[in-house]
Amino acid sequence: MDGATIIDLLAETGVKSDPYPLYARAREVGPVVPAADGRFVVTGYAAVNKVLRTPAFGVATADMMAGVAPDFLAHSSLALFGRSILQRNAPDQPRVRSLIASVFTARRVAALRPAVEAAVARLLDGMAEQGADGSPVDFMDAFAFRLPVGVICELLGVPERDRYRFRALASDLTAVLELSGDLGELAEADRAADELSGYFTELAAERLARPQDDLVSDLARITAEDGGLLSAEELLANLVLLLVAGFETTTNLLGNGLSLLFRHPGAAAGLRSGAVTPAGFTDEVLRFDSPVQATGRVALEEGLSIEGLPTPVGSEVTLLIGAANRDPARYERPEVFDPTRTDSQPLSFGGGQHFCLGSLLARLEAEVAVPALLDRFPRLAPGGVATRRDRLVLRGYEALPVTVR
Repeated sequence: MDGATIIDLLAETGVKSDPYPLYARAREVGPVVPAADGRFVVTGYAAVNKVLRTPAFGVATADMMAGVAPDFLAHSSLALFGRSILQRNAPDQPRVRSLIASVFTARRVAALRPAVEAAVARLLDGMAEQGADGSPVDFMDAFAFRLPVGVICELLGVPERDRYRFRALASDLTAVLELSGDLGELAEADRAADELSGYFTELAAERLARPQDDLVSDLARITAEDGGLLSAEELLANLVLLLVAGFETTTNLLGNGLSLLFRHPGAAAGLRSGAVTPAGFTDEVLRFDSPVQATGRVALEEGLSIEGLPTPVGSEVTLLIGAANRDPARYERPEVFDPTRTDSQPLSFGGGQHFCLGSLLARLEAEVAVPALLDRFPRLAPGGVATRRDRLVLRGYEALPVTVR
């Protein structure tokens, strides 16, 4: 099995539904698996961690991709992400990231706890009402999506009336992040990019005219004062990124976490009794069934290597985070879900200069939501057949029916 075979297999629907057996086979080949075309697939924890933290392994920028596929930038979805910090390297990435970090602070996130607690209570009330007659409630729609989209929109300054239109748009847009992306099948992603760009163009203009205490107002002001510091195109791209990343990952974290609680009732009992901490449970969900399964890097400098394998300039590197998080060289009994682990450091939020800015927010939401869910619904149980999204990079559920009484 070489790297190309692994990538091809990961594109298959059956494998995407449960990629972990393939990860285990790939790790048996080694922590780094080369491909004949010069690509590398990295499955080992130490190797993935090192690449993530090495600035000389950057992301494939839109300009790089346009050099390979001339019509790359003709797709508004690809061009949009290409202007965001997700797909920029130094000096642009740290310049823009520092501006976002200056307004998306740990203090601002921590101050959201009362609002998160109130939102959780409201959504649980809604689930209780919807399922009062014993009928199934789709946890993904009723809770796992609505909580994080409400919180990130509150931070951004998106009016409440607009918030619930974004789930389908984000799903269409993030299709471009999949490993097997086909440039010929991006019509829906491009439409989503256009609609989201148009929305934030109007909202930024409105907030510039009438500022409020939110991220859109703060970032729009920076652009108006110094477009060289943050251009209008960069502003829009990163507002869309903040919105989508602000709920996609957390939605999947909550859904994956609840599914694991159903399969491991001892973990639910531990959370209820206090034997399992919310933070420990969240860490183990991130490790065991990461909402983000893969990311990519490219070698930007000469003399790089991964686990002793020379990595020439321009080499594409696929980092299988989901495989690294279950590496037996890093974790004892990695295939066992154990929320009492004390040494868990999942790579699910990335590392280095591209470490997820919203990691603290995602953890806060999960650590508030899961105990409250279990406390409110002592008889919470599966309510039907759960369906996974046909995705690998962003791993989660399309629907997760539950009963609450």
